[in-house]
Amino acid sequence: MESASANHPRLVFDNRDIARGIEGIAQGLLRRHADPSGLGLVGIHTGGDLLLRRLEAAMAQALGRPRLNLDKGLVDIAFYRDDWTRLRQVPKLNDTVIHFPVEGRRLVLIDDVIFTGRTVRSALEAIFSLGRPASVDLAVLVDRGHRELPIQPDFTGLSLATQRSESVNVFLYPEPPKDHVLLEPGKYRE
Repeated sequence: MESASANHPRLVFDNRDIARGIEGIAQGLLRRHADPSGLGLVGIHTGGDLLLRRLEAAMAQALGRPRLNLDKGLVDIAFYRDDWTRLRQVPKLNDTVIHFPVEGRRLVLIDDVIFTGRTVRSALEAIFSLGRPASVDLAVLVDRGHRELPIQPDFTGLSLATQRSESVNVFLYPEPPKDHVLLEPGKYRE
């Protein structure tokens, strides 16, 4: 890990840490769901997109298969946020793309970072607007603490102690050796 001054971003996890975190989440999911064929993976825009594909690949590898071909989708939380009046700019709208029925399905909700729990609450509300799943597991790559709601991940790849004012930024790329996580001081504003 690199160190940096208090005013600059600091590398907190590199590509090897991220790969271990994803592998740990995959192993946990396979312990809970020995036959993952009925699972639907739902990533939260934008951090969950590439992460859900990596997670599916790690599960396939752990099972000794070339691929799993699980149902996959992305959920946008913009219309379900509880902080519209506090925002300084209009959030970027993305499409919710879930081309499979969520009713009665076992889902895994995937995001790169969990902080207050409000993003997850919004994502659950968006999913439930499409139907009532049988269950929803929450998988996150980085848990940075500071929950404001009683929402905890079922599967966590990496944990990081942070100050509330700091930002945790996950950078995933099509080429995993470039992956990294930065901790930035003083970026988060309530």
